[in-house]
Amino acid sequence: MTEGLRVPDAVSLPELTVRGVLLGAVITVIFTASNVFLGLKVGLTFSSAIPAAVISMSVLRMFPGANILENNMVQTQASAAGTLSAIIFILPSLVMLGHWQNFPFWQTLAICAAGGMLGVMFSIPLRHLMVVKSTLPYPEGVAAAEILRVGSSARSSTPDGLAKEGATGMGDILAGGGVAALVSFAASGLRLLGESASGWWSLGGAVLRLPMGFSLALLGAGYLIGIVAGLAMLTGLLIAWGVAVPVLTLQSAPAVGQSLAEFGTHIWSTQVRFIGAGVIGVGAIWTLALLFMPMVRGMATMFGSMTESGRPRGETPRTERDMPGIWIALLTLVLVAVLVWVFAAFLADAPPAQGQLWQLVTYAVLFAFVFGFLVAAACGYMAGLVGSSTSPISGVGIVAIVLVSILMVATHQEDGLLSTPQGLQLATALAIFTTAAVIAVASIANDNLQDLKTGWLVGATPWRQQVALLIGCLVGAAVISPVLDLLYNAYGFTGALPRPDMDPGRALSAPQASLMLAIARGIFLHDLNWLMILIGMGIGVALILVDQFLKHHCRVARLPVLAVGIGIYLPPSVNAPIVVGAILAWVLTRMLQRRAQAQGVPYAEYAVSANRRGVLLASGLIVGESLVGVLMAAIIGASRQEAPLALTGPGFATTAQWLGLAVFSLVVVGFGRRVLGARKAAG
Repeated sequence: MTEGLRVPDAVSLPELTVRGVLLGAVITVIFTASNVFLGLKVGLTFSSAIPAAVISMSVLRMFPGANILENNMVQTQASAAGTLSAIIFILPSLVMLGHWQNFPFWQTLAICAAGGMLGVMFSIPLRHLMVVKSTLPYPEGVAAAEILRVGSSARSSTPDGLAKEGATGMGDILAGGGVAALVSFAASGLRLLGESASGWWSLGGAVLRLPMGFSLALLGAGYLIGIVAGLAMLTGLLIAWGVAVPVLTLQSAPAVGQSLAEFGTHIWSTQVRFIGAGVIGVGAIWTLALLFMPMVRGMATMFGSMTESGRPRGETPRTERDMPGIWIALLTLVLVAVLVWVFAAFLADAPPAQGQLWQLVTYAVLFAFVFGFLVAAACGYMAGLVGSSTSPISGVGIVAIVLVSILMVATHQEDGLLSTPQGLQLATALAIFTTAAVIAVASIANDNLQDLKTGWLVGATPWRQQVALLIGCLVGAAVISPVLDLLYNAYGFTGALPRPDMDPGRALSAPQASLMLAIARGIFLHDLNWLMILIGMGIGVALILVDQFLKHHCRVARLPVLAVGIGIYLPPSVNAPIVVGAILAWVLTRMLQRRAQAQGVPYAEYAVSANRRGVLLASGLIVGESLVGVLMAAIIGASRQEAPLALTGPGFATTAQWLGLAVFSLVVVGFGRRVLGARKAAG
């Protein structure tokens, strides 16, 4: 560790610069678009802090006077914006519901920005006690600080003061991004490579499927989530397609003319996915139960920090200067006013809301503010404990939409709002929109303290970081609406296609959004598929018991129930490359461990360069494919054709699948060789 690179309190360096803010805005656009595409495709987002820090160091090294604190501000801004893209876990539900036909720019901007900025405001009082005084590990925050230190150390050690590209890691991001972009363009654009392949069989009437997807972005995502979550998703895949679909297809018969693939997919989408919903629901409740004590500690910390008497008096050191309390209070009031405006605008043109508009607005804003305040403390604590990437934002969203829907049903039974189909649709839409505000608060609170931990480790000024977080929220919120519109009009979402001639097989699954819509609809219409949900809940309880057994009797193996539920709920061709990526990460780790043991070197010291390269390559794979996905969406939207650049027809599909498998396999091998080669270069 390069501990000596913490900037002392007495030293004042340029931090929140115009060039840094502009660079942060550019990186924000890239990572927000990438995260929106990935989240809609697979239901996962990736942390942008480390790749943002690498890009910042590589770009700012070309300018005189660049320093570690300026780079930290850029990654802080970009990280906040990338995290805010978690809003796509819920917002597409409004299009699936039919309440929105697109994503209105100002309403989307306002709900994302106001919610995200409230997440910043809620977590500022936690910084001193939870970041400075606590022993929470903050894995992503510490890793980002080390990346900044290594890059700054390399820059200062060269004769001309410029860091080598290999030292910053930009070459790894470009390598991963370039390969993924080329492969994705050949697959989704030129149609020379297949994007997935599946084998279908019938065994005594039971439908069996062996799926495989060739997405390099999902390979990278699997590498980042690791073997525990990867094997949990594989377990979900086996429950869905190795048990549930075969059993249910045995008990029913295909429709006349229905192919084996159509029959199996129909059973999975109409029944088995609700088993996944039950597992996810139990996982969300269990997660919130586990979060109860962290929530209590977080709340105690928040209120304790407001009244703490042990803080230094007189001149506050530079690295302890938070945003002044009066500004926190004023900005909070402004953000609440923005929420009032956006909820009023959301309901203004809806006939069922007339006569009780302000009652509904008050209800929605109060719920978003109070529940958001509670989960901000919990998510901040949990992110410090296990990291932002594994903190359960989806679970928070599921609990929020259940609570807001149940409360709305309980409070509007007598006033006629729920007595008409239009009123029920409006109530469902309002529950979704309220949950969107909660998710925006939770996602930013989840990320904020990681960034502040990075800043503390490198000697940043907290209030400047907090301003950078606010800027990141605003820029990211401005990007989300046009990207959502672009992707929706090009691909559509599962169950919601903007044009009747579109291919449902290419629609983005938006798994969390479709799940939350199904939950809200079921609560308001009382028509949830309770049999499948209850089966899923029973499986979820059993998985929790297994996970607890493993926790106490096995050092490594775990079975996180939320990941299993997502494995059941996601399309199998999406699950498969994620599992491959997770297994790849495990195999490379084992190989590095054996080499370190053979040389008598501690693994953490031996593999640092290889692990860093793996993270950057995986991030590059995600960004490269996602950006091509957004680019192809723009081309498809402009041409109004399903495949405007295709060089092949349907007759090439089988050949394309084999070519896709071959290229995917080559990339997996090349990824492993490059990661292992990083250790040789470092040694």
